[in-house]
Amino acid sequence: MFTSSLSRASRQLLGKNKTCRFLHVENRIASLGITLPPAASPRANYNIVCHANNNMLYISGHLPFQEDGTLLTGRLVENTDEEIQRGYQAARWAGLNIISTLQQHLGDLDRVEKVVKVFGIVQSADEFKSQHLVMDGCSDVMMEIFGEDVGYHSRSAIGTSTLPLDITVEIEAIVQLKE
Repeated sequence: MFTSSLSRASRQLLGKNKTCRFLHVENRIASLGITLPPAASPRANYNIVCHANNNMLYISGHLPFQEDGTLLTGRLVENTDEEIQRGYQAARWAGLNIISTLQQHLGDLDRVEKVVKVFGIVQSADEFKSQHLVMDGCSDVMMEIFGEDVGYHSRSAIGTSTLPLDITVEIEAIVQLKE
């Protein structure tokens, strides 16, 4: 399954330094009491979850699967604290799914040099104007887990009227790897 979800160039790049195993990031995850959800497989007709180009890793859109496999769904409608928090949690889970995919494909999260960019799509009504606050869920967990130097990133957040499987958010990322 590992090799079938990566391009040939990605497998070659990711195969480098496989013996390097520092576990700093994994130890931080454990100390924070976070359990990563299982890395999800694609839900449509594509099989590349991560594509590497030189030391850059492009990660396909990830869904907000919780640890037990349930998917956070539904459109955000009102600009209330409750609704923003619901979206924030969905974005946090999507971020944790991205990290889980990184761990599966890299074998060692300490190989991440920098989370470069995160792009989030939030299923929301026209009246909902807090997509940027929803995306803080993903940004915050990236910085919690990787630390500010590695986890702080550029970001875009947009709203849309619908997303596949009625998911609340879909998030993709660009990550720089250590050479």
